[in-house]
Amino acid sequence: MSFILWGPADSGKTTLARIYANSLNIDFYELSAVSAGKADIKVILEKQGEKILFLDEIHRFNKAQQDFLLPVVEQGKIILIGATTENLSFKVILPLLSRVRVFILNSLSEKEITKIISRTGFSLEAKELEWLINYSGGDARRVINILEATNDIYKEITKDNLIQTLGSERILNYDKKGDEHYETISAFIKSMRASQVDTALYYLTRMISVGEDLKFIVRRMVIFASEDIGISQPIALVVANEVFRALETVGLPEAGLNLAHGVSYLAKAKKDRRVYDAW
Repeated sequence: MSFILWGPADSGKTTLARIYANSLNIDFYELSAVSAGKADIKVILEKQGEKILFLDEIHRFNKAQQDFLLPVVEQGKIILIGATTENLSFKVILPLLSRVRVFILNSLSEKEITKIISRTGFSLEAKELEWLINYSGGDARRVINILEATNDIYKEITKDNLIQTLGSERILNYDKKGDEHYETISAFIKSMRASQVDTALYYLTRMISVGEDLKFIVRRMVIFASEDIGISQPIALVVANEVFRALETVGLPEAGLNLAHGVSYLAKAKKDRRVYDAW
C-alpha cells in the first residue's frame, strides 16, 4: 500500500520506509521533494517491475506536482511512501490523502533514547545519561552526534566534556511558522493542564528565548483560564487578562515575571472543563 509517515525529525521515517521495502523485496528509490520534480518520477516510472518511491519532504511538492502523483498511485504504477514533518491538512492535497494511509510518528521517549544510547557502546554514568536524555529532545541522531564528537575530542564522556563539545549556547529546535511552534504551545498547555508548574515554566521560557510572539502565548493562557479552569476558580480568567495587560504596559524583560506568575497560578489552579464541555 501507499502511505505517508508524518512525524518530527529523527522519528524513523526513512528507516521505516527502507524496512518496508526490504521486507517486500521491491526496488526502492529515494527522492527529496526539495530538489526532485516530475521528470525524476517519470524516470523511475519507466523502469521495469514493481517499485517503491520514497518521497522525503513530500509537503514541498506544489499542487500540480501532487496532482501528477494521483493517477500514478491510484493505478498502482508505484507504491508511494511520503515523509513529512509538516501538518498534512495544510500541505498535502485531499485527493492524494484519500489514496494513501497516514501513520503518525512521535518523538522517541526517554526509555527509547536510553536504549539507543546503550547500543552506542559508550560507558556512561547516571548524570551523563540524564543530561543526554534532556538534551536529546527525542532526537536520537542528536545524541549520537554529540557522543561521537565528544569522544573524538576528549576521549572521555563526562558531563563537562559533553557541555564543552556542545558549546556555550544551545540551538533550540523551533520554527515560529512550523510544527514546532504548534507542538511547543501544545506542550505548554498540556503542562498547565497536568498542573506541572516546572514543565510549564520551561516551555514558557523556551518560547520566549526563541522570540515567540508573547501576545500569542498570553492569548492561549486567557483561553486556558476558561477552557480548563472555568467555574472552579473564576478568578483565573482575571489573572490571565491581567498578565496580558502587564505585558502591554511593562514589556520584557520585567514582564517575564508577570508571565511566570500567571503560568504558575494557572498550572496550580483546580481544573474543571464543564464550561468547555457545555459550550
